[in-house]
Amino acid sequence: QVQLVESGGGLMQAGNSRRLSCAASGLTFSRYTMGWFRQPPGKGRDFVAAMSWGSGATKYADTVKGRFTISRDNAKDTAYLQMNDLKPNDTGVYYCAARAAPSIRLDDDETYDYWGQGTQVTVAS
Repeated sequence: QVQLVESGGGLMQAGNSRRLSCAASGLTFSRYTMGWFRQPPGKGRDFVAAMSWGSGATKYADTVKGRFTISRDNAKDTAYLQMNDLKPNDTGVYYCAARAAPSIRLDDDETYDYWGQGTQVTVAS
């Protein structure tokens, strides 16, 4: 049974940094592309960042480019999202997702096979 468990969310001030973690189990983590998505209050789910397995290719939403960094530790079966210079518009529930396919359409949530339960990130101004 595949499980993805996010952690690291909370309430923080604008300008702060925070790292989210996504611990995976039940899959061969090194052979899965990992993605982060977020859902702002009252809105749909948006792509944030993704990293392909193998090549390590990454893709970021324009709204987070230069501020957020996705990474992974295959030895720990964990993906990370380092968030710097947080802004109130970054508020939302952050989900990690996994899929077997590599680099194509990294920002398409319909291509992901597994999802975590999400962790709330609230950025106060």
